Amino acid sequence: MKIKTLSFNPFQVNTYVLYDGTGECVIIDPACYEPNEERALVSFIDGEGLKPVAVLYTHCHVDHILGGRFVCERFALKPLAHADTMPFLENSVEHGRLFGFEVKKPVMPEEFLNEGDSIVFGDQKLEVIHAPGHADGSLCFYHPVAGLLISGDVLFQAGIGRTDLPTGDYDTLIASINNKLMTLPPGVKVFPGHGPATTIGYEREHNPFL
Repeated sequence: MKIKTLSFNPFQVNTYVLYDGTGECVIIDPACYEPNEERALVSFIDGEGLKPVAVLYTHCHVDHILGGRFVCERFALKPLAHADTMPFLENSVEHGRLFGFEVKKPVMPEEFLNEGDSIVFGDQKLEVIHAPGHADGSLCFYHPVAGLLISGDVLFQAGIGRTDLPTGDYDTLIASINNKLMTLPPGVKVFPGHGPATTIGYEREHNPFL
């Protein structure tokens, strides 16, 4: 399996495209906002001959879903997320105004993801991990065979997600990280919602919050 990282919008959100030799792919946190960012995402997908089969949200803070409507309309998909994050999506137009974004009315999920669910595309399978604390309904996506984790804003290189935003809670976040992420093999590569990739082993040894 392959992974492409694109950083979008002023918050530099990492949008991920996961794909394999079958050509099927999933798009995680489509954060493209400006037209050139939308073109960059489509150019990569078209250039690789990929077929998006799912749009996944780690959580629905506005910076992570700015390109949601564009991507869903472009590829005729409905997003998938945890039900607990829906208030952020439902209020994303208003939240966007607070940060100077003109957010398009979001496409709403018709199905929701829960702990232990699987996302299947091509010959790949992602495991869904529910890891609240940064925000209600935060999800991580784990590929045990490839040894990679999409951590959203739960875990960063030498950092953790903010807990001072609505529904954030420090103790809940630390429990999610320790009980659900730090139990993964040390070699698992972690791809966060912002910033560079890291590994579970590195964070066990060097993350000052843990």
